[in-house]
Amino acid sequence: MAIKTLLFTGGEIHDWKGCGAEIEKILRADSAFDITRVNEDLTVLESGLDPYELIVFYYTVGEISTAQKNGLLEWLARGKGYVGIHSAADSFRGCPEYQAMVGGYFITHPAYRQYQVSVTDPEHPITKGLEEFVVEDEQYITDYDPRVHVVASALWKGGAMPVAWTKSWGQGRVFYLALGHDAKACRHEVFASMLQRGALWAGTPAS
Repeated sequence: MAIKTLLFTGGEIHDWKGCGAEIEKILRADSAFDITRVNEDLTVLESGLDPYELIVFYYTVGEISTAQKNGLLEWLARGKGYVGIHSAADSFRGCPEYQAMVGGYFITHPAYRQYQVSVTDPEHPITKGLEEFVVEDEQYITDYDPRVHVVASALWKGGAMPVAWTKSWGQGRVFYLALGHDAKACRHEVFASMLQRGALWAGTPAS
């Protein structure tokens, strides 16, 4: 049975149309997902999540109402899955509960450039078998909860900064992937692999 998945895209700053098209293509290439896409309409978070087991979220800044926040967080805590991509860590800056659910939030980024990503947990289902790889992307620097499980990282000013992590929210699963600033970055083969694997992991209830 395919995982009923809501792909939600929108917001300011980023090319959510171009990135959303690439993300949708990646997910549709895997028969594990039954995709419905919604653009911009945050009211779906308030009352429209019940049919879904997974939400894949590409959105930047914006404001979330209390009802929308509660709808998302309570739905997730019941054993659903959330995948946040890139600017999902820069959504709803005025909502600490959303930031706690994601596991961190955006602080800054260096110039768009090439950088190397290292796998920090080679046994996790999301990263198993992956080697170090180079991306051309916007590296997100985040303030993150040290309790998140970092599965990939990259150097910034001499220290390791998470590129991907997992965590729980109630009975639900969260996967955050900091890659994916633009459509070109979303076409990287390892981005596609990590997105598919992360969505499968998040969308499968913990046993």
